[in-house]
Amino acid sequence: MKTRAITGFFFIIIMVGAMLLGASVFLGFFTVLTAWCLYEFYGIVSSDERKPNQFLGILTTFVLFITTALFSLGLLEAKFILLTIPFLLGIYIQALFQKRGFPFNDIGFTLLGILYVGFPFYCFTRLGFIDAEFNHFIPLGFMILLWTSDTGAYLAGRSLGKHKLFERISPKKTWEGFLGGIILAVLVSVFLAQYFGTIPQWQWILVAVIIAVFGTLGDLVESMLKRSLNVKDSGHILPGHGGFLDRFDGLLIAAPLVYLLLLLVN
Repeated sequence: MKTRAITGFFFIIIMVGAMLLGASVFLGFFTVLTAWCLYEFYGIVSSDERKPNQFLGILTTFVLFITTALFSLGLLEAKFILLTIPFLLGIYIQALFQKRGFPFNDIGFTLLGILYVGFPFYCFTRLGFIDAEFNHFIPLGFMILLWTSDTGAYLAGRSLGKHKLFERISPKKTWEGFLGGIILAVLVSVFLAQYFGTIPQWQWILVAVIIAVFGTLGDLVESMLKRSLNVKDSGHILPGHGGFLDRFDGLLIAAPLVYLLLLLVN
């Protein structure tokens, strides 16, 4: 428990620092983090029947992030983001040379990694550029609400939890914890609206609800993935926590929906 707490504390400090130190550090940090999470995903799904192309999957996502980052920093035109397309199509073409019995298993899991891991992190980084210019308050607020939701769910579930949420997937999660996470996230969003600003209070509240609800579902989806593969953790890089992917499972479904919401209402 002590190791887990120490690891979590220092990792949060590093993450917050990456968001506060400007657009270049923010984009660089989350590009590397996304690549590592993809590496973990491809590692746990790989087997004799499934051989996703780790190199092309990570490279395709890396090209998407770098071209978008350079555009966000004013160093490239938006059209250069389309350079991702040849790398994406290369995933199909390379399978012709692999001589595998079920090549579309490999192709499918390579693309799944990009969609399941790369795209959500891409949406998260775009939260910093909702108003074109970089603003760290929305991505930082997102992470605060995600952590708050997890904390509220843990506290409410431990003290009040009786009714299981998805027992076959995650025996410890309860409806009481789920509601506790939503309530605490909404309360914190009111303070974020006051001190962070950037978007109106009603939008912060909607963002909090989306993060609390779909962050929990994202956690459950990753648990479902690991159970289906008979894997406990996505990795071992974080002592007491497992892999990076384990720490960001709540982001994977919530981030695209928050990004979509803010694009539609702003």
